Amino acid sequence: MFDQIKNMKQLAGLMGNLGDIKEKMEQAQAELAEKTVQAESGAGAVRVTMNGKFEVIEVTIDPAMVAVLAGVGTDADRKMVEELIASAMNAAVLKVQDLLKDTLGEAAGGLNLPGM
Repeated sequence: MFDQIKNMKQLAGLMGNLGDIKEKMEQAQAELAEKTVQAESGAGAVRVTMNGKFEVIEVTIDPAMVAVLAGVGTDADRKMVEELIASAMNAAVLKVQDLLKDTLGEAAGGLNLPGM
């Protein structure tokens, strides 16, 4: 019973801070839009730059890989390049997720919200 009362007090305190929390979260989201992460695969053969809104800003492919994409390579070479691109994209997504967790966690002010 006392735990429920304690939880209700915490919830009431949280409700009183909603305006501040909302403002901090909006500011954090704006900051995230400006931040970028970079991930690579194939020892740097493919690089992906993504912002905090999960938008791909740039994809850089090593010139040797471009030759493969231009049709000089085999189907196996093409498949390898496709896998490297997918791998770099997935790595960038994971980095943005970590960035979100850190940034939004700080904005939440240690509220211990699920998923942050």
